Amino acid sequence: MTEHAEEFEDHRQVLLGLAYRLLGSVWDAEDVVQDAYLRWSRVDRAEVRDARGFLITVVSRLAIDQLRSARVTREAYVGPWLPEPVATDALGPLDTAELRDTVAYATVHLMERLSPPERAVFVLREAFQLPYEEIASIVDASVANCRQMFSRAGRHLAAGRDRFPLSDDEHAKLLSRFLEAAAGGDLSALADLLAEDVVAWSDGGGKVRAALRPVMGRKKVLAFITGLLNRYELESFEVIDINGGPALSITAAGQRQIGLVAFRDGLIDAIYTIRNPDKLTHLPS
Repeated sequence: MTEHAEEFEDHRQVLLGLAYRLLGSVWDAEDVVQDAYLRWSRVDRAEVRDARGFLITVVSRLAIDQLRSARVTREAYVGPWLPEPVATDALGPLDTAELRDTVAYATVHLMERLSPPERAVFVLREAFQLPYEEIASIVDASVANCRQMFSRAGRHLAAGRDRFPLSDDEHAKLLSRFLEAAAGGDLSALADLLAEDVVAWSDGGGKVRAALRPVMGRKKVLAFITGLLNRYELESFEVIDINGGPALSITAAGQRQIGLVAFRDGLIDAIYTIRNPDKLTHLPS
């Protein structure tokens, strides 16, 4: 049992990163990984030739089942459901561009558009570079169908992702300029940073006040930000490392929240504000 546990621990971070990419929820990812451990503890190790491959298969299948049931819950969620932000160092290795890109907050949010099998195929192929034959056995589909799902998922996500992603330094600088312009009430400078079709998303989950629908378009987003700043006093903020990139940890009117922005062609095209306190419990204070 001790050897089983030690071998599982060698793979835990990778499995958590995989489950999070598939579910967008740290809570659900931890539950799936724990369930995988219970199954691993009962398996005859002599029958498993590749522990990593076996565990990736178990976690993927559990996550697909969990995602199917979670979709019903998310449809009844109060306001927009946003993924939980997670500290970058909790996500496992990010030593390839694909691993980093598939955990970027905007990408995890965009993956909500995919069906559970499409999401699994995309993550397993794009992030973990699994061969289609192996992916096909995991999602119970043909190789040809998996290739089609991967292509379809890529097209769905391409429209919402920046073709020329910024470096972390560039991202952090623009993020700071955004906050300075907003906090200083410089609407002209703020408008210059926003894309014409920018969308602002807020997740309060019914626990705290937040916009119940996405705010769409530069003019409406500017009015929305101005209204928030007039209503809530900005007490403190800092740039922290979330989902593989810079994000803002903000305290306003005694309420902590996480702010993230996504860029396209050098302009902000999406703003995400996570205010639901349940989604911030995994983050360092």
